[in-house]
Amino acid sequence: NRQSNRQKPEITKQAHQSTVLRSLQVIHRRGPWRSFDAVEYATLEWGDWFNNRRILEPIGNITPAEAEQQFYAAMDHLPMAE
Repeated sequence: NRQSNRQKPEITKQAHQSTVLRSLQVIHRRGPWRSFDAVEYATLEWGDWFNNRRILEPIGNITPAEAEQQFYAAMDHLPMAE
C-alpha cells in the first residue's frame, strides 16, 4: 500500500502535465490571439469540452464528468464500517 501512495502524486503530476500540454497545443493552433482574455477564455472552453463533453469509450461512452458522478454516487451506497 505504501508503494501505491508514493505513485499517486506522480500520476497526478503526469495528468496535470498532459492537460497543460494539450491546452497549450490548442492555444498554439488557434492563435494568434488578440488579448490575454481571449487566451483565457479559449482555455476555459477547452477545459469544459475536455471534462464535460468529450465521450470516452474506455469508460463506457460517457464523459469524464459523468464517470466522476457515478463514482461518487456509488461511494454513497457503500456500507459504513462500525
